[in-house]
Amino acid sequence: MKQGRGLICAATAAQHPSDLTTLIEPVRDKVDVVEIRLDLMAQPEVANCITCLPDIPLLFTNRPLWEGGKYSGTEKDRITVLQDAIAADVAYIDIELDTDKKLRNEVILAAEDRQTAVIVSNHNFTETPTTQVLEDTLQHMMDSGADIGKIVTTAQEPTDVIRVLSLLQLSHANQFQLSAFCMGAVGRISRLATLYLGGCMSYVAVDDLSATAPGQFTTEQFHSLIHLFENNEH
Repeated sequence: MKQGRGLICAATAAQHPSDLTTLIEPVRDKVDVVEIRLDLMAQPEVANCITCLPDIPLLFTNRPLWEGGKYSGTEKDRITVLQDAIAADVAYIDIELDTDKKLRNEVILAAEDRQTAVIVSNHNFTETPTTQVLEDTLQHMMDSGADIGKIVTTAQEPTDVIRVLSLLQLSHANQFQLSAFCMGAVGRISRLATLYLGGCMSYVAVDDLSATAPGQFTTEQFHSLIHLFENNEH
C-alpha cells in the first residue's frame, strides 16, 4: 500500500481452494489483500485456502443470501466457519452488521485476543439510503466493537456517491476505519476516490470473469487508473 492510499483487495469467486493460486498469482504484486468468498465455494475450507495463499493477507467472508451472498445454511454454521478463520489468525474476517447481535458479538469477542481484524459490513444492492440512515448505520458499526466498518450502496445518481463518501469524514473524526463506496455504473468513481479520501479498502475483480459485485474494476483496470492519477507531472 502506498502511503496516503487505502488498501486494494482482490475479491475472489473461486469454487475450490486449489483455484486460488492460479487466480491470484498474476495479480499478487498489485493487491494488498485477497478476499475469499467462502459462500461461493463448493467446499469452504479455511485451512486449505490459507495453505494455497500463505504469503498475502487474507479476508474471509461468508455472505448469506439475505445480504446478497450465496450462503443458505444455518447462521450458526455460517459463523462457525468465520470463527475457524479467526482461530487461524487470518488478517481479516467480514461479518454483516445485520447478523444476529449475539452471534455477531461472539465473533468480535473471539477476535479480541487474536491477530484478526473484524470488518462489520452493510450492503444495499438496490439504492443509497438517506444521509440519516447512512450515519445511523455507521454509528451502529462504531458501537459494535468491530475494528473496521464497510458501507456499500448502489448509486442511482451522483448525489448518492457524495453522500456515501462523506461518511469518511465522520469516521475519520471518530478515529474509526471505514470502507465506503458505491456499486453500479454511477458509483464506479467512488471505488477509486475512496482510496484517496481516507477509505480503508476498495475491492477489485481478478479479471473480467470474476466480478463479485456490480461495477467492480478488474485489477489491471484499477492499476491503470491509479497510475494515471498518481503520475500527473505532465
